[in-house]
Amino acid sequence: MRVGRQFDLRSELHDETVCYVEQSLNVRLNRATAVRKRRTIGLRSDRETWVRLEMRPVSKIFGQGWNGIECASLIPGIAKPEWYRGISWRDRSRDAMWRADETELITTSPVKPGGILTAHPELSEAWWATFNASLTALADYATTRIATLHTEPMTQARLTTAINGVFPGRIDTTVDQWRASHADLNWANITAPDCYLLDWEDWGMAPRGLDAAYLWVNSLAVPDLAVRIHAERSSDLDSRSGKLARLYFCCEIMAAPGDYRGSILEPAERAATQLVYDLSS
Repeated sequence: MRVGRQFDLRSELHDETVCYVEQSLNVRLNRATAVRKRRTIGLRSDRETWVRLEMRPVSKIFGQGWNGIECASLIPGIAKPEWYRGISWRDRSRDAMWRADETELITTSPVKPGGILTAHPELSEAWWATFNASLTALADYATTRIATLHTEPMTQARLTTAINGVFPGRIDTTVDQWRASHADLNWANITAPDCYLLDWEDWGMAPRGLDAAYLWVNSLAVPDLAVRIHAERSSDLDSRSGKLARLYFCCEIMAAPGDYRGSILEPAERAATQLVYDLSS
């Protein structure tokens, strides 16, 4: 089977790959604990660690490599699982690359494992403090990595194309500030009641405020939560780059298929209209 650009690890068992990882890391993996996503499989080990497998087409392996989880282990001041070891190999039969990383086992659950968040989560003030400290520490970190949002580099051209696709020629889309970003900061990758930021494979430089903007747009179905995120990260979200990042995600929602955008379409449209006004004033 050749994977090409499209694949979904939820549709195949890949037990031979899991066995290979067990042998390579000298660990036993509990199949009953498997968490399957489109491009990853995570399993609990007999060492009380978490092993995460990821597959990407060779075409998605960029010059900086794809050892994001390993590299993120060097960033101080962030609430994230500790990284222990990893392996990677080429799967020529699928024209793909595999990677497996063994990390600290985090037992607190994701805020919303999948889908659109529609109910206000119970997040303590300690949770917000950890969240803020983590995003601030990340933004202050210097890196040559480029964020790969959904495996595609987060570039100026990408942002401009998305915004002009909905609001052609309405504003200057030039990003004036770039910061280190997680690049996949949604409610499935943040835990509660203890705050941990998960899944660091895509982190790198991106427009300032990208992470807060992504979490904000994924919270628009819960207005009070979106307001709280804006209040907590206002210095980022109200910067020019932060407004562009918010507008970028709103435009992605507006251009997305109906089964994806759901209840966040209308608030995204309202927010986008205001952001275009603000950015063109």
